[in-house]
Amino acid sequence: MNPAKKHAIMDDLNVFKSGRDYSGHIGKAWKRGYLLYGLPGTGKPTMVAAMANHLDYDIYDVELTFVHSNADQ
Repeated sequence: MNPAKKHAIMDDLNVFKSGRDYSGHIGKAWKRGYLLYGLPGTGKPTMVAAMANHLDYDIYDVELTFVHSNADQ
């Protein structure tokens, strides 16, 4: 990954992580979204894992292929 891009993403994650109390104080939802795109094999899942690790988040991979309604278990 381009070092400048990596640094920009890390800075953004740090700003996001430090803003939780402020967001709650002003009544704004504390959330952040990223759109990752690219050809297969370009590291999108690795990027998600690295971001989650940096934020101390857990990742859950749920297979929804066979779920068609809320009644499906």
